[in-house]
Amino acid sequence: MSSAFRSFKVYNYRLWFAGATVSNIGTWMQRIAQDWIVLTMLTHQDAAAVGVTSALQFGPQLLLTPITGLVADRFDRRKVLIATQSAMGALALGLGLLTITGVVQLWMVYLFALLLGCASAFDAPVRQTFVSSLVPQSLLPNAVGLNATSFNTARLIGPALAGFLVAAVGSGWVFLLNAATFGATLGALFLFRTTELVVQHPPARARGQIREGLKYVTRRSDLVLLFVMIFVMGTIGVNFPIYSSTMARVAFHQGASEFGLLNSAFAVGSIIGALLAARRERARLRTVAIAGAGFGFSMIAAACMPTFWSFALVLPLVGLTAITMMNNANAYVQTTTDPAVRGRVMALYLAVFLGGTPIGAPLVGAIVNAFGPRWGVATGSLGGLIPAAIAIVWWLLHRRGRAQPPAGEQLPATDDARRELATTEIAVVETEVSKT
Repeated sequence: MSSAFRSFKVYNYRLWFAGATVSNIGTWMQRIAQDWIVLTMLTHQDAAAVGVTSALQFGPQLLLTPITGLVADRFDRRKVLIATQSAMGALALGLGLLTITGVVQLWMVYLFALLLGCASAFDAPVRQTFVSSLVPQSLLPNAVGLNATSFNTARLIGPALAGFLVAAVGSGWVFLLNAATFGATLGALFLFRTTELVVQHPPARARGQIREGLKYVTRRSDLVLLFVMIFVMGTIGVNFPIYSSTMARVAFHQGASEFGLLNSAFAVGSIIGALLAARRERARLRTVAIAGAGFGFSMIAAACMPTFWSFALVLPLVGLTAITMMNNANAYVQTTTDPAVRGRVMALYLAVFLGGTPIGAPLVGAIVNAFGPRWGVATGSLGGLIPAAIAIVWWLLHRRGRAQPPAGEQLPATDDARRELATTEIAVVETEVSKT
């Protein structure tokens, strides 16, 4: 089996990958339909309203972090996922029914976005760390990469399909179809061979467990750097619904099908980037920084494209660099973090990444409204350029040193392979960068 797909040797992971891919396609379909009705049906091409919708959907990720991270570490992740996936499916069903009956209003979309954000806040860290229950530690970087491949394959198919369906039957039916796709993930969760799941050892009940995850991160300068980079990217760079919808509708005067096509063009590059990430044996901070710079320059190029098709041709490069940056950051955190606090650390990571959206999305929307879509895309380039600059400064300050595990902290002696990966990765990354 190709090294890029070696996690498929595990039955439970194959099942999870298939179910997640179907569900992700539905999720991307709903995102496109939701942004489109806000932009074209419930407002008069108001990019700020699209930004508010994104802010409401991702804001709970930040506010609920102390609780969601602890849930990911303490509770049975499979059972938590059954609950969150069921709730998200029910919300899609409700929004679909409101839309096809013609009673949907902007405040209703805002409300459903907020409720979906609350469910996603619990779902995301559990889903991110659940992969460590499906595959052995040696396959974890590959499984993380394949998860990104699933997500971006859905990004390729979902938007194009949504654009066609919105034009053909309307957004309401797209929401209902998304509700049905959650059955794929739920089916996988019920069909797992539970005896083959990697045993999860939740921490004993004690005070200060929520703070423990934060302390772990603050004692790791490499993680602090990564969290700062990802916060900037999540706040400024990852506002693709605003960029693609306004460029399609306002800059190029196109319809829903073309809007979906732009998202699919972005996904082509994302899939390539995810597959390349799956082939890597380990994630590197250097790759995160280089990809960030590449994202910034490709966004500038996209903002300058004069026609719809030239803009679409640049988007695969935007997708490639964006997913390379985000996927390597995700894999680095998961593979170098102590399993005992991994859920809390991943919740913090997702909060930092998605928590900036309530700030950045309305800001980018306001820039688009005031100066036009091209200036919004150009602003998004800072999401990659600023992190790359921060990384350069950090490496200059640390070029003579090598990162060590936090003082007094021992990685679990029962997992020699993971301990070696965690300690060696940090040192190798900084050593290699210092040679450049």
